Amino acid sequence: MPTSRSYRDSCGIARALDVVGERWALLVVRELLLTPQRFSELRQALPHVSSNLLADRLRELEHNAVIRRSPERVYELTERGRRLEPILVALGDWGIDAPEPSAPAALSATSVLILLRGAARPDPAAPPTVCRLELDGRVWTVRSVSGRVEVQAGEPATAAVSLRTDPRTYSALLTDPAKLAGVCADGSAAVVGDMSAVERLLRSVQDEGKSSSPMSSSLSGSAK
Repeated sequence: MPTSRSYRDSCGIARALDVVGERWALLVVRELLLTPQRFSELRQALPHVSSNLLADRLRELEHNAVIRRSPERVYELTERGRRLEPILVALGDWGIDAPEPSAPAALSATSVLILLRGAARPDPAAPPTVCRLELDGRVWTVRSVSGRVEVQAGEPATAAVSLRTDPRTYSALLTDPAKLAGVCADGSAAVVGDMSAVERLLRSVQDEGKSSSPMSSSLSGSAK
């Protein structure tokens, strides 16, 4: 059953934690930052949470107007829930120095894509480039335009290149783009189309993201 526990503290921090401070709640919010998801998709992204506990967190977040559920049973953030995004990004920056979890540790596609979006600094003078990115069977559109990277769920209308891999391999590539040829050779990744477009996107994190975004430093830890 959903928790009814409260800190019984009037401070805004305590009241916020009454809403999103329970175990797994903020990770559910993280997974919904880029796209709405079904229960089964959230379970896949958060493999270490039980179905019952996930259901409890979803009910609590819905009750507190952080998320909403459509008639098709798809969960998405409300406007109130979306206001948690900068808080989660700051929390991710703060957590860089925390110890790595013991294996096996999960790494979701959303986690890696949030890092990519925040850390990539493509050349503003370069023409817009669209990459089709498939991570663990789910397709994303990654667009480099005007010196930033945009990420959307779903198939692009057109793409210069398609990259298929898993989140952990992609995280390793963001840390060290030189691994691209090797992971393609061993079957951990597959590229169709303009290989240089993938290389430019990876280097936009390697060359500039680390110096401009503290959050990008966690890429190396995530790739271990």
